[in-house]
Amino acid sequence: MLRGYKQFIFLAAAIILAVSNFLSPFMQTIASAEKTTQGLDQTTAVTIHYQPAEGNAKDWNLWVWPKDGEGQAFEFTGEDEFGLTAEIVLPGIHDEVGFIVRTDSWEKDGGDRFINVQSGNDEVWVKAGDEHTYTSPPDGEYRDFPAFERVKVKLHYFRYDGNYEGWNLWTWPEGKDGKRVDFAAEDDFGKVAEFELENPEGMTKAGFIVRKSIEGNDWAGKEFSDRFITKFDENGNAEIWIVQGTERIYYNPAYIEKDPKIVNASMDTFNQITLETNFPFQWRDWESIIEIDNANIKEVVPFDGDEEKDFTNKVRVITEDKLDFRQSYKISAVSFGEAEVKIGDIVRSKEFDDTFYYDGKLGNQYTKNQTSFRLWSPTASEASIVLYDSWDDQTAEELPLNRGEKGTWTTVLKGNQNGLIYNYKVKIGGEWTEATDPYVRAVTVNGDRGVVMDLDSTDPKKWNKQKPKLKNPEDSIIYEVHIRDLSIHEDSGIKHKGKFLGAAEKSTLNSKGEKTGLNHIKDLGVTHVQFLPIYDYRTVDETKLDEPQYNWGYDPKNYNVPEGSYSTDPYDPAARITELKTMIQEYHKEQLRVVMDVVYNHVFAVNESSFHKLVPGYYFRYNEDGTLANGTGVGNDTASERKMMQKFIVDSVAYWAEEYNLDGFRFDLMGIHDTETMNKVRKALDKIDPTIIIIGEGWDLNTPLAAERKANQKNAEDMPGIGHFNDGIRDGLKGSVFDELDKGFVNGKQGMENFVQQGIAAGLEYPGTMATYKDPEQAVTYAEAHDNHTLWDKLELTNPDAAEESRKKMHKLASSIILTSQGISFVHAGQEFMRTKYGDHNSYKSPDSVNQLDWDRRTDFSGEVDYFKGLIKLRKHYKSFRMTSAEDIQSKLEFIDAPDNTVAYRLDAKGLKDRAKEIVVIHNANTETAKITLPGKGPWHLLAEGKQAGIKTLKIYQSKTIEVPAQTSFILKR
Repeated sequence: MLRGYKQFIFLAAAIILAVSNFLSPFMQTIASAEKTTQGLDQTTAVTIHYQPAEGNAKDWNLWVWPKDGEGQAFEFTGEDEFGLTAEIVLPGIHDEVGFIVRTDSWEKDGGDRFINVQSGNDEVWVKAGDEHTYTSPPDGEYRDFPAFERVKVKLHYFRYDGNYEGWNLWTWPEGKDGKRVDFAAEDDFGKVAEFELENPEGMTKAGFIVRKSIEGNDWAGKEFSDRFITKFDENGNAEIWIVQGTERIYYNPAYIEKDPKIVNASMDTFNQITLETNFPFQWRDWESIIEIDNANIKEVVPFDGDEEKDFTNKVRVITEDKLDFRQSYKISAVSFGEAEVKIGDIVRSKEFDDTFYYDGKLGNQYTKNQTSFRLWSPTASEASIVLYDSWDDQTAEELPLNRGEKGTWTTVLKGNQNGLIYNYKVKIGGEWTEATDPYVRAVTVNGDRGVVMDLDSTDPKKWNKQKPKLKNPEDSIIYEVHIRDLSIHEDSGIKHKGKFLGAAEKSTLNSKGEKTGLNHIKDLGVTHVQFLPIYDYRTVDETKLDEPQYNWGYDPKNYNVPEGSYSTDPYDPAARITELKTMIQEYHKEQLRVVMDVVYNHVFAVNESSFHKLVPGYYFRYNEDGTLANGTGVGNDTASERKMMQKFIVDSVAYWAEEYNLDGFRFDLMGIHDTETMNKVRKALDKIDPTIIIIGEGWDLNTPLAAERKANQKNAEDMPGIGHFNDGIRDGLKGSVFDELDKGFVNGKQGMENFVQQGIAAGLEYPGTMATYKDPEQAVTYAEAHDNHTLWDKLELTNPDAAEESRKKMHKLASSIILTSQGISFVHAGQEFMRTKYGDHNSYKSPDSVNQLDWDRRTDFSGEVDYFKGLIKLRKHYKSFRMTSAEDIQSKLEFIDAPDNTVAYRLDAKGLKDRAKEIVVIHNANTETAKITLPGKGPWHLLAEGKQAGIKTLKIYQSKTIEVPAQTSFILKR
């Protein structure tokens, strides 16, 4: 705190002016502060605070790693008013520490988080469900700091220019007047000042300002404003280090870099290199300071555009002529040394996209006489193809690739190359990197090397393009299942457990004689089977399939190749292809269409990705500060708005549709993508087969893309022919998936009738802030999926005291609503027998015991399965449940008066030329009987009543008034 002086506004960087126009020669000879990174006496300590959600019962812990180091688990060891606390100590000195809040089963609260220790942050706060990592308590200060009557401070001060003349300190105890303190000593670091401050009332911090005094003016200049020392030992002592031009107070000198150097040099446009140093220089003197080899400089300006200041450490270096990123450049600055210019934001510019967009075929193109190869890597200065004899061969033959058009590299290998193992290598910025071909269609075990494949040779016997008919998308009833879950149960009666071939086995039964696997799915009557990821993914080691391993597969490695762990021989590149085709063909024979779950929104790890290795910085989105965007919550977002990423997605989907004869695609986290890309996917599939359906998770995700361009529900009106998972009806029926104890319509929440009505009518009347569906095919109606709790597990959480029979009624009520609502119906495998995952709401890597379809449970719940089958049969029989236009729904579906917690409506079946005159649907969520007045006299034929469902009449009502039992759906026709 300052008292009784006149303050002057002074540029902080001007402190250097006394010695020279730039930097003192002293800087070139100063001793560097040695930074010990591995010494036993050097550690990095951080404190992490975590506030779990209210009512949380999970055992959260931390996965922590130093930058570029290995991670390890740490437990929360304490608590404070905010929540859980962990004191983390890592060996060595680290500028940045990463961490994830997680459980032992790798359920994560948010994605990768980072603590920038070098910038002074060693304590952070995290709130459940909040992506932000706070450097101060987000809900206000709550900590009770110790107060001292007297503190003693030793302050070390280093100036890069070596000029300490006139510099001193103004210090003060908290809440009291200040005093001058001079630098009276020096050490290897710089000048040293020691002082004591007293406050009988007690103080928790001590203030200081570094100032410059001249004769007649004690405040001729200053570095920054008030700074405070807050960390004292138990006796009130503190030792700190500060550096010219840096506001941070260091409590550990090991973090201080005293040698001047270039910290970043990146090519950000075709005429700009961004130069950043570790401390300020006088940018106006750039002509005598900065040089680029092989390029002439036009001008240099501060990066932030503030030309009023004299000193800065970050500038834009503008060149006279266009830069060629295929050429290596070095930039130098006097006293700072030189640095290789890296490829920066230039690859994310419109000019780059326009210049290097290539619309031809990429990857390998096989014929029996020759195979051609084409790689897109515009930033490479050289490229080669690497040929191997086997999947684990440590020696290779390298052949140079020829520079082609639009940033491509090509070669042709004569002869029959079927089975050839290869990768690409590229030289970017002087470094060579090897990567698998992103367009490769076959791979070696674990997908580390590509393989040329004669795809015709992988076709199973009698392979053809025939598939079940689908008149309208709204006719779809989708059944979502994981390849391994379907068959791995010990009583599945399936031979090839966990394999594509196992999913294709026919006529399988469990030991009780109940149908299992494909046999069961066909018997249900659904139209489509949607498989969780079947492309080659990262997290199952295909060389260790004798060991227990499990993953859903949302971590893509090779997008255009089937997953090897689902084949009978992952070492044979052709086996997985043939066996997946066999499975698809068998489903088609059983009149079942197949939907593929695709995950183009992120990769497992950017640094491992072929995308990043071949064109660094291009395929992913970045925040303004240069960090990777993380709207997906798993560390990276792909940039579908860039032309070659967009092309890859469209090409990939079209390849799967044509080569594997697929019938639909489910886009994981579709809201990460842009609407233009999704519309191009729709257009490409329409050319192949317009009956192929597209559905996706249209969530509004926090990714750096303009709101109007995001492929989410709010922009559904801009994406005709694309369905979105309707989380409105999902949460309206059972309660929020983000709150375990929240209830919905079926399990006792009051006032949900209107919300459920909107969902039944395909969400066409949702507010624009929620969704803009314009056609019923855009609404995917569901109650549960592989994510989050199963419906049964959710009901056990929200209604723990309810009898099992009551929970069964709630469950059937939800399924009844889903299978009679407008839009596309979607059910989760096992929903028909009230599947449980034993409370595990994120079972992506949980064992088979949690994830498997329990075929014994299917036997135990046979009555519920029969009811589910009846609902499906009813939906398929009456097209009134499957209207194909908004106009029909608005004119042919009418809600009728009903008691609280009851929803009832009539369908104008005659107007739709259906197999009835009128249909009435009543959903009673009450725990008691509900009376409903029907829209006309009988006879009304009851088709579903909670225990039985189908197209046969169960009972005839003549009366206009009807009583619907508690927690039951009635469906009637006349």
